[in-house]
Formats: sequence, C-alpha cells, structure tokens
Amino acid sequence: MDQPNTSFSQLVNNQRDYFRKGQTFPLEFRKRALQKLLVTITEEETAILEALKADLNKSETEAYISEIALVKGEIKHALKNLKTWTKVKRVKTPLIHWPSKSYLYSEPYGVVLIMAPWNYPFQLTLSPLVGSIAAGNCTIIKPSAYAKATSSTLKRILSKAFNEEYIAVIEGGREETADLLKERFDYIFFTGSPNVGRVVLEHASKHLTPVTLELGGKSPAIVTESANIKLAAKRILFSKLLNAGQTCIATDYVLVDSKVKETLITSLKEEQQKAFPGDDFSDYPKIINEKHTRRLEALGAPLDRGITLIEEATFDDKIMEEEIFGPLLPIITYSSLEEVSERLLIREKPLALYLFSEDKRESETLLKRLSFGGGCLNDALIHMVNPHLPFGGVGNSGMGSYHGKYSFETFSHLKGVTKSSTKVDLPFRYRPYSKLVKRLSNLYIHLPNWWL
Repeated sequence: MDQPNTSFSQLVNNQRDYFRKGQTFPLEFRKRALQKLLVTITEEETAILEALKADLNKSETEAYISEIALVKGEIKHALKNLKTWTKVKRVKTPLIHWPSKSYLYSEPYGVVLIMAPWNYPFQLTLSPLVGSIAAGNCTIIKPSAYAKATSSTLKRILSKAFNEEYIAVIEGGREETADLLKERFDYIFFTGSPNVGRVVLEHASKHLTPVTLELGGKSPAIVTESANIKLAAKRILFSKLLNAGQTCIATDYVLVDSKVKETLITSLKEEQQKAFPGDDFSDYPKIINEKHTRRLEALGAPLDRGITLIEEATFDDKIMEEEIFGPLLPIITYSSLEEVSERLLIREKPLALYLFSEDKRESETLLKRLSFGGGCLNDALIHMVNPHLPFGGVGNSGMGSYHGKYSFETFSHLKGVTKSSTKVDLPFRYRPYSKLVKRLSNLYIHLPNWWL
C-alpha cells in the first residue's frame, strides 16, 4: 500500500489545527485576507504578466483581461457583498412547529484543496481561492506543473502574503498530485479534464469528501438561418482565438444552417484577417507544450496561423471524439433545428453552448430543450465573467458551480437550525400518542399555503 507523504500530512494537520482555533471565522479576518490578496496581485502584476508570457505567450492585454482583471473583479465583488453573504438568515417555519423560529447558518468546510489547470493558470487558481477565503476556509493550492513560470510566481507571492497554516501552495507534477489526493480534505475543487476529474472523484469518495469538478467538453455554437451572420462570426472567432483555443468554454465546433454556411465561412475568414493585421502572429498565444502540439498537429492544425477552419466536418470525424482545446474549428451543417436537438441530446452535455439567432421563439425553444452548463444567446464566453451567474458544468462537463455569491456558497456548508421556545411545550407530539395527533396531522396537510 502506498504510504502518504509525511510533509503533506503535516501541512494538512497544521491547517486543520489553525482552522479549529477559529482563526478564519471572523468576518473581518476574511475581509483582510481578501484585501491582502488584492494588494499582492496589484504589487506583483508585472511578475504575473511575465509568467503568463513565458508559459503561454499571452500578450499583456490578453493576460490582463482574461486572468488578472477577472480575479480582481471577483475579490472586489466578494468584499462588497461578504457581510450580506455571511449573515444568519431567518426562513419560514411551519405552523405546526410553533412556537419556533428557523435560521440558515453558512459555515466553512475546513481545509480545502484547489487543483488548478494550466490554460488559465492564474485566474483558474485564484478565482476559486477567493471563494474559499470568503467562506472562511484554510486552503492548499496545487497549480499545474505545465505552467511552470506561473506556478512558481503563485508560490512566491502567496507565500509572501499568507502563512502556510492558512494558505499554502504545493508545486510539482503527477507524483505530488497523487500524494495530495491521499490526504483527507474537507472539500476539493478541481478544474481540468473529465478523465482526471474521475480520478479526483474516486479519491474523494474514500473520505466522502464533497467536490466541485469544473471540467470541459465539446461546446457548440449553433448558427441559425435568422442569425446576424457577420456578428456571429466575429464573436465565435473571438471565443476561439482567445488563448489559441485553449479555453474550456471556447467554441469547440459550429453547427450552422446549410443555407447560411458559405456566408458564415466567408465572414469567419474575413474576421480572422482583421484580427491579425499584416499577418502578424507574434503576440498570439502558444500551445502549452510539445505533447499538446503533437496532439493538435495530428488533428490537422498549423499552430502559428490563428484558427484553422475544417469546412466539411461531420459528427463521425475523429476530431469530434473529444474536446479539441486548440486552434481548430470544425464546421458542421444541419438542415433543421429538430436535427440539431436530436444530435446534441444524444451527446455528452457540454460546459457551454452558444446560440446565434434573431428568432425569439426558436431560441427559447432550444435554450430550454438542450442541457449545458451555461452559455450565451448571440454571444460567446461572456457569461462566465458575470459574478451574478453561476459558472459550472453538468454531467460529463462537471458538477457544482462558482463565481460571485456562488463561490461563497460552494465553499460553505449551509446549516439549518430551528430554535424552539421553552415557554410553551405542546404535549401531543410525545408518547403515548392519542387520536388527536392523527387529526392534527390531517388538518395540517390540508391547510392553505398561507398558513404554512
């Protein structure tokens, strides 16, 4: 039997001791920690940008808008709303419980493990951390080994800002990940592929540890005959060019009405030319490593020229077997919306879906009929930067959600409490039961809703 890593076990125990002392519970402690994180990010912004450039060749603008700005926005939103989120909330109490009152308490889980991916190595590490801090947990972070520069920068800046008993960063690869999963955590938050997500869930089940799995999948864009084709092309391309398609909610493929297919392809090509004036691809993000480069090249991607369109794709093609996660965009035609529904309903549920349509009736029909984590009508990607919307998958694309208040709720246990008066004690609920109990029960279930 594999032995646990003693240093990891000690770290988890130290954090658990720190948590049990109640250090992280006070509202002011949580707010100070969030403010400290915000200040640290601002002070270290140059180093963070340099790390993202080294790992993924992200330009300063792309790195800021898709990584740093999103984390700062999460922190500021949490600081603004944390007092409200942490309040004990009174809820209704059925009349039969009179004289009692009922309340909801949000409590932190304890020691949380956050396992982050390499594609947005800063944002997808710290966005869940914001929720963990807001909820009052201690946190151990495992960044991706593929994004080495960002992992090292995160280790340095978080170690400077927080003590390890509260927030710790563990660097390393598969061995360190496997050792961490042997430990007992109170909550695990994982972002990555469905295959690795299954492994995480298997380990978590040994301790009955609750998890959030932010996975991926083949997220489609549906372009109907009624769509604004030029705008659809522009926004689909935006979702695919960001981070060279290495985005879990990028448009993985396009389903387009056969009547407007050629118009859409022409518009996609025109928009790509506009995106790279003079064919300058110098600030275009790179594929993370050689392994993923070879995988994408095997699918037919020249990796230094923006997005490659596959204009005659079908659902039977090899490229449709798994998430592309790179600069390839298959185009599949359809002849009716019934065909679209039939095709998508038999496939795994995607993390995102983007519908382009100017017909309100058809758009509402599809949005209600199809199952997906989240998405947009006549746009792409932007739903995930709204802190008032939950972000997460369903089925094969994940479980659980976060962002804004949903992050706080994810990392909190909602505890229901009934407070009963001692001044009145109704006798009929106690043994020995009388016929009155049954009569009262029947009366209760037939009472109008306003009495309950």
